[in-house]
Amino acid sequence: MTRHLPFALIAVLVLAAPVAAAPCTTATDACVQWIDLGSGHRSLVYSSQPLNVRNAQVRRAVVLVHGAGRNADDMFRTGVAAAIIANALEDTVVVSIRFASRQGVCRDALAEGEVNWDCGEGSSGGWRAGAPSNTSAALTSFDLTDAVVRTLAREQVFPGMRRIVVAGFSAGGQHVNRYAMTNTVHEQLRVPVTYVVGSPSSYGYPDAVRPERSGAGFGEFADARNCTTFNQWPFGLEHRSGYASRVTDEQLRRNLVSRETTYLIGELEGPDAPALDVTCPAMAQGRSRLERGRAFLAFIAAKYAAKQTLTVVGQCGHNGRCVFTAPNALPALFPEQ
Repeated sequence: MTRHLPFALIAVLVLAAPVAAAPCTTATDACVQWIDLGSGHRSLVYSSQPLNVRNAQVRRAVVLVHGAGRNADDMFRTGVAAAIIANALEDTVVVSIRFASRQGVCRDALAEGEVNWDCGEGSSGGWRAGAPSNTSAALTSFDLTDAVVRTLAREQVFPGMRRIVVAGFSAGGQHVNRYAMTNTVHEQLRVPVTYVVGSPSSYGYPDAVRPERSGAGFGEFADARNCTTFNQWPFGLEHRSGYASRVTDEQLRRNLVSRETTYLIGELEGPDAPALDVTCPAMAQGRSRLERGRAFLAFIAAKYAAKQTLTVVGQCGHNGRCVFTAPNALPALFPEQ
């Protein structure tokens, strides 16, 4: 079992932070900052405000997690665009995390000391599911998200902070779904945290029940004999590793249903949508992202009395910019204080 990093080791180093009060919006080096994870390890984020300079104007934070392409710069631009549309840029700090990886098909160039995250080609789910990094087995991808959230909750830097929203799209949506149900910092912070799960390929189910193929109801997965991994992490709770192994099954279930989460899925997310996970454990959850999301929300509402929200975004397919800037998505990303 891995161990938490002491928070004393978590700090923020600014590479080129803006010195003016105006938000940084360019997704260039001017908006790059580094999260120091201790032992010489660090990870890059884009931020619209410095993370170590007192700012009493900020009222909320939106932490964004990119998709499989690890394009944190594009995700930052999407977040800034959404904040402008919502008229929330001036009192919101937008942060986009980069889970850089140089492993297998992931060929990111890494800066000195930059953590090499698990690309996610193996059964652990990689950075999407809180797997240990390639740099240090004691450091998981959810530890980085913890560090960012803790940084934003610091009263000495953001005394007016009232809400932190953690949001991800596609593979980032997978990350946020599993992070919401596993993280151990949620109740420790002085400000509330809410979650936005955007169009993931799969969900972390709290038990071994899956939707029936007909879509008429739920039952034991009929094809389990041909899919022995359908209930293994990150699709279910069995054989958890990394950050998720620190939390009991019962706590994971409580977290999943009690933490305020909005699920955003494009109306046009059909079976032919790009980058859809078509492995057996993913297909056990449904034939498309929209079908899987509807089934998952219906199940946790029926069995666990979860009161999570599903918002279907009209005229959007698998496109994070379309979904996250849609009028009916903005209230989840930029909630009123």
